[in-house]
This record gives sequence, C-alpha cells and structure tokens, in this order.
Amino acid sequence: MKRIKNFLLTLILALGAVSCVSKLAYTEPDLQLPEKFQYTATADTASVANLEWKQFFSDPILQELIEKGIKNNYDLQIALKQVASSQEKLKQAKYLQYPDVGFAVSAQISKPSENSMNGKSLNSFLGQNHVEDYNAAFNLSWEADIWGKIKNQQEVSRMQYLQTYEATKAVQTQVVAAIAQGYYNLLMLDKQMQIAKSNLELSNNTLSITEKMWQSGDTTSLGVQQATAQKQSTELLITQLEQNIAIQENALSILVGENPTKISRTIEMSDTSLPQDISAGLPAAMVSRRPDVRQQELVLLESNSMVGIAQANMYPALKITASGGVNSFKIDNWFQIPASLFGSVLGGITQPIFQKRQLKTDLNVAKIQREKNVLAFRQSVLNAVGEVSDALVSNESLKVQEQKATEQVTTLKNGIKSAEMLYKGGMANYLEVITAQGNSLQAELNLASVKRQRLSSIVDLYRALGGGWK
Repeated sequence: MKRIKNFLLTLILALGAVSCVSKLAYTEPDLQLPEKFQYTATADTASVANLEWKQFFSDPILQELIEKGIKNNYDLQIALKQVASSQEKLKQAKYLQYPDVGFAVSAQISKPSENSMNGKSLNSFLGQNHVEDYNAAFNLSWEADIWGKIKNQQEVSRMQYLQTYEATKAVQTQVVAAIAQGYYNLLMLDKQMQIAKSNLELSNNTLSITEKMWQSGDTTSLGVQQATAQKQSTELLITQLEQNIAIQENALSILVGENPTKISRTIEMSDTSLPQDISAGLPAAMVSRRPDVRQQELVLLESNSMVGIAQANMYPALKITASGGVNSFKIDNWFQIPASLFGSVLGGITQPIFQKRQLKTDLNVAKIQREKNVLAFRQSVLNAVGEVSDALVSNESLKVQEQKATEQVTTLKNGIKSAEMLYKGGMANYLEVITAQGNSLQAELNLASVKRQRLSSIVDLYRALGGGWK
C-alpha cells in the first residue's frame, strides 16, 4: 500500500508540473457597430429598454395579461424546462475532473476438460476438477486534464446552459411584445366598432331623410337604394369587426395560457399611455442587452471551447486505473483479512498516431464551425441594429401620419355636416352625402389603425432594444 501511495503522489506532482493548458482564449469579433442608431439626433447612453415592463406598460389590465403570460404561456414554460435540463447537465459537468469509481462483485466457476493440461493440473494440485474464483473490488479510472480538455468540456456545458437562459429571456420579450400588440389591436378594433356604430346612426338618418324626400317626390328611388346600400355596408363592417374582436380575444387568451374567453378592458385606445420621448441608447449597449444576440455570442463561445477539445484530443492522454478489494478461490476464506486483500494501480500515456485523419478533421471542422458562428453572431448584431432602426423610423413617420390623419378626420366630419345641410336645402344630391359619410368612415377607421401602428412601433422599439425580460 505504501508503494501505491508513493506512486500516486509522484504522479500527481508530475501532473502539476505539466498541466499548464486551459481553455482557448476568446477574442471578441469586430462588430463594426455605428456610434449611434440611424434616425437619432444624438448618441444618448440612456435607453428605454432599461425600464422593467411594469414601468413601460402602465395599463393595469395589460399588466395583468402580461403577468399571466409570463406565468402560463406554454412557449415560455417549455423554454424554462430547457433551462432546468441544461442546469442539470451543468451540475454534472462540474464532476468531470473527478475519477470514475465503481464497485463490482463477481463469482466464477471453471471446469476444464479432464484430458486437458489444466484439468490434469487441477486434479494433481487441488484434488478437484473445477476452479472457483470470488472477487469483490472497487475500480477507479481517472484521466488527467493536462491539455484542458475537461475544462473546455465544462465550459461547453456552461455555455449551453447560458444559451437556454438567454433563449428564455428572448421568448419572454417576444411574449410580452405579442401580448401588448394583441391588446392594442383589440383596443383599435373597439374604437373601429365605436366608429362604425356611430356611422350606422348617420346612415340611418340619411336613409330616413332620403325616404321622406322620395315620398315627397324630391328624389328618386335610386337615392333610397344608395342610402340603403350605405347602411348595409356599415352593418356588414360591424359584423366583420365583431368577428375580428372575438378572434383577437381568443388569440390573447391563448398567449396568456388560458382557454379562449372574453378580455375585459376599461379604457379606450386614446387613453393608453406609453413613453413618448423614447431614447434608443447606444448600439453597443443594445448588443449586450438583447437576449437573442447574447445567445448567439454564447454559441460562438461554445464553439471556441469545442476547438480546444478537438485540439486536446490530438495530444497524449494520461489515464490512471486502480482496483482493490478481496479475492479468493474458495468462498470459505473470501473475506479473510488481510490474506484475501489485493490492489493494483496502472498509469499510462496514450498518444494517438494514426486515426485515419479523424482527429485533424475534427479540429478543422471545429475551427470552421467557429468561423461560421462568428459570421452568425455578426449577422444577429446587424439584424438587431436594423430592427431598432426600422422601429425608430416607423415611430417618427407614424407621428406625422397620426397628425395628418387627425386633420383629415376633422375635415371630413365637417364635410358631412355641410353635405347634410346642403342636401336638406336641395343644394346637394344624395351621392354627395353618401360619399361624405363613406369618406369620413374610412378616415376615422384609418386614424384608429394609424394610432394602433404607432403604439405597435413603440412596443417594437422596446423589444428590439432588448426590453421586456426584466
């Protein structure tokens, strides 16, 4: 036993002298980021994405929907299960540097041929025609991490865990944004329904006036038919809006992990409040904040460690095996201590020489994969910058569109009043009234749509900057 102890001590000291290689150094790719986002006047370090979603969305009903979504959304729950799975693998990876230890108990009986040399020897020496062998032993196997292969394997597990964590954050940003988008779309449909019902009252009034004028002979039946068609068109629109509202409520219910049901709302779209003075911050900060970009960088870090593993496989491997226990050829004295004790230690260095170019191929493939992931990381950053720029230009453009659409609605509403007065005075025909009402209806519906798009562009910007996972 003392010799075994001295052998192990000498071996450990030797390993300490040669173990100098760890994981490969990582050099962050040159991302060539702009100093500031396009369509921003100055490079402001503050960013709206730093706000927690509860601060960004102040509507209590929307907050409740988002809380339900974060708790119950199935895509998010699946992502969390993936995190839990990766966490278990990460825990297991921490034990890679420890030896494998096993315990085995075996019993064997061999009966050679009586005409064989072994058979005759048994009868001569043991006075029996069979051999018994009973063994109970602990077996140990350990590979020294001279070239950092195990460290890189642990790093791969850590990167994979962090990828699932970032992927979960990315799913949450998408869920939060999707719930907000669906909620604002529902408010837009409510507003359009209100507009359609108000216009239906105008159509009924126009039809009533036209029928009276037809009865008095001041207009033709064609005027009644046109006014009726205008009313029917508005009724059809109301039916379509009722369908769209129900479908949107169902979609929102599914997003928050519930069976399709009605969504309560107590405010109108005009009462919604989102941050108006939005600061995008710096592109470099966005890269470190966006979960999907961080996930892609972690993929790159993983591939860097895979190169280290492939490289270490080309170098000599030092493995130590040991076993010890009790052994006897008779069951009666199997556990007689110390006579039945045995032990062995074996240390060996294995250098791969010819593997049909497999090791070199693995290394080259790992390097190519790392280069591919560098390109994928750069592409993800470029896409992220593009999404932010798109959201910024949409938000600025929709501000102007909302102003113009509001002015158009005011003009056309005044036009309805003028047309009705002229029609009653016989100075305008029914077509002018119907046209004025139709134009006003479309303008109001368009204004509601533009307002919803404006809200959506703000939500898109918040998500594109990496907000929504806090």
